[in-house]
Amino acid sequence: MENFTFYSPTYFVFGKDSENDAGKYVKRFGGSKVLLHFGGGSAIRSGLLDRVKKSLQKEGVSCVELGGVKPNPRSGLVYQGIELCKKEKVDFILAVGGGSAIDSSKAIAAGVLHDGDFWDFYSGKAAIEKALPIGTVLTIAAAGSEGSPDSVITKEDGMFKRGASGEALRAKFTIMNPALTQTLPAFQSACGITDIIAHLYERYLTNSVEVETTDRVIEALLLSMIHEGPRVIADPNNYEARANIMWAGMLAHNNCCGVGRSQDWTSHGIEHELSALYDCAHGAGLAVVMPAVFKYNLKHNPMRFAQAAVRVWGCQMNFENPEETALEGIKRLQNFLVSIGMPKNFAELGAKEEDIEKLAHSCCYGDGGNGKVGGFVELGQKDVESIYRMML
Repeated sequence: MENFTFYSPTYFVFGKDSENDAGKYVKRFGGSKVLLHFGGGSAIRSGLLDRVKKSLQKEGVSCVELGGVKPNPRSGLVYQGIELCKKEKVDFILAVGGGSAIDSSKAIAAGVLHDGDFWDFYSGKAAIEKALPIGTVLTIAAAGSEGSPDSVITKEDGMFKRGASGEALRAKFTIMNPALTQTLPAFQSACGITDIIAHLYERYLTNSVEVETTDRVIEALLLSMIHEGPRVIADPNNYEARANIMWAGMLAHNNCCGVGRSQDWTSHGIEHELSALYDCAHGAGLAVVMPAVFKYNLKHNPMRFAQAAVRVWGCQMNFENPEETALEGIKRLQNFLVSIGMPKNFAELGAKEEDIEKLAHSCCYGDGGNGKVGGFVELGQKDVESIYRMML
């Protein structure tokens, strides 16, 4: 295990009707004027936004609203949010929604206190040292942004999807009511489960040695997804399954299971190009990308994949040919994702073979890239092109 520091100060409020206390927690963490940042449709139709606003009013906290967050959140709305916060002298940002609303809120929070372009953080030109405090009311179990220091935004000029990270981006509090996820369509639930699985595998694929404790934590969370995923698809109103998935989503990405070990993030880097260009759901893209990446990188360390195959997917270990075991584990992963409604190839994402060179170049070189991607195996543009072709 490698040396590490770990700081996770977010205050978690979990359970039914917990969104009714949003105002209390905004006030507790110093907010007096809030930017209420959300997507639109479902938050309004369900009455959630009204409940959150009433809780703010009850505590004497004023707010301004900025809706319109879309999946794969865009830079244009971030710029609007930064200007609105400065104009209205906002001192706290409250995200109501899933990872997209939270990521957009984080970008705004950092951008308000930055003298330059907020995209400096996402292109690697600047480090995030400070940000307005944020809170979240989570409506989708997927991205884990409610507990992480990370944010991903799509820059509309060039359609580059990039991430930024900084401890200042961790939410002051997160409200997690699993019942808020019960109205999600099955496809969105499955996308969320896939994203959680991807966050776990990105940490599992490591070159660090003697990391048994975090290996076991990751494996346990993967087993939870395998158990709870089908239950939620079969019965969207299964609160207990929803609760387990929601908490697993946070644990998968607040990095408690990623400390002391190198991490990969190849699948995310390659998928970001797909969702930036085609606007496909991030989880759906990951369902297609992961098996291809894993097969391409398998020979780097067959035993790492074989260990997951045995411990997570119930495969029998073939000690004479561990690659066979590893491939069976990858096959079972893909079969599971398909079984909950995820796509399995390029065409199902709406992706096009003729775009492969463009996608791979953007992945490796776009917006200041250094030509390489991946932490488990370092890959170049030709490698990435080969992986995209495996998805056909």
